[in-house]
Amino acid sequence: MPHDTPPPRTGSDETTTLRGFLDYLRTSIAAKVDGTPEPAVRTAAVPSGTNLLGLVEHLTHVERWIFLGEDVTDWQATFCAPQADSAADVVARYRATVARANEMLDGCGDLNAPVPGRATPSLRWALTHMIEETGRHAGHADVIRELIDGSTGR
Repeated sequence: MPHDTPPPRTGSDETTTLRGFLDYLRTSIAAKVDGTPEPAVRTAAVPSGTNLLGLVEHLTHVERWIFLGEDVTDWQATFCAPQADSAADVVARYRATVARANEMLDGCGDLNAPVPGRATPSLRWALTHMIEETGRHAGHADVIRELIDGSTGR
C-alpha cells in the first residue's frame, strides 16, 4: 500500500488554514524528489520536458517572486534546475526559500493587506495563488514520480 499523508487539520482561523495547506503542499513537492536517483530526477517524463527537479526549481522562483519580491524575466527558464546542482542542492534551496517566505509571512497579520513590497491584490490572494501553484505542480510531480519508479502517495 502506498504511503499517503492526509491533508492537515489546521486551526480554525483563515491564516492558519491557508498556511497549513501551503506548508502541506510544500512538503509534498519536496518529498517527491527524495529517493529519486540521477538522472531520473532530471529526465523529462512528458513531451513538454517537465521533470521533478525542474518543478522544484520553478516553485522556488514562484515563492521568491510572490513573497520575497524578486523579479522573474523568463518564467519558462525557471523550469530548468542548474546541471551543476545536485537534487539535494535544489531541494535545499527550495526549503531555504520557503523558510524565508514563512519568516516574511510571520510578520504579516492582515490578509487584506498587500504582501510587503509587492503589488499583489492582498496577502490572502498571494497565499491562495501559492497554494494553487504548488498544488498544481505537486500533481505533476505525483505523476512523474509514478512514471519513474511506481511510487505514489503524498
